[in-house]
Amino acid sequence: CHGVPVKYEINRTFDIKGPEDVAKMGIATYNNLCRRIVMRYAQEWEDVVDRMGRWIDFRRDYKRMYPWFMESVWFVFKQLYEKGFVYQGFKVMPYSMGCCTPLSNFDAGQNYKDTDDPVVWVSSPLTDDPTVKLVACTTTPWTLPSNLALCVNPNSIYVKILGLFI
Repeated sequence: CHGVPVKYEINRTFDIKGPEDVAKMGIATYNNLCRRIVMRYAQEWEDVVDRMGRWIDFRRDYKRMYPWFMESVWFVFKQLYEKGFVYQGFKVMPYSMGCCTPLSNFDAGQNYKDTDDPVVWVSSPLTDDPTVKLVACTTTPWTLPSNLALCVNPNSIYVKILGLFI
């Protein structure tokens, strides 16, 4: 019972665009629709897990929609916080603009697609030795006409490739 895919399906099915639409529908109705989706897929998930040869006690399972389970999660989190094991930090996270929430790695991978993207490699000769060229890659080739320089870091190490022309 993973929250984001469930909400995504409900939002798409009922054309829900934001919190205002959920409020119009009523939070109880929204939650009931989410519960129905979770329970609809629960048997399918049990069948898949069984076919994979895994044993899981589905008769005494836990789902995030169960208040007793979430209360136990919050209880453990509080214990960790009080013992000083919770800290504030920063991490780059995939983010859903549609759901207005960070995504788990699972969620982010759900709709992964390879797409064609324009990539252009350009070479620029050094002013003091035109036989040596810097090579740069860009995925925004439409900006090339306005590029005036390539920047380099004097503290970085660069590789010189001999015998190749780009």
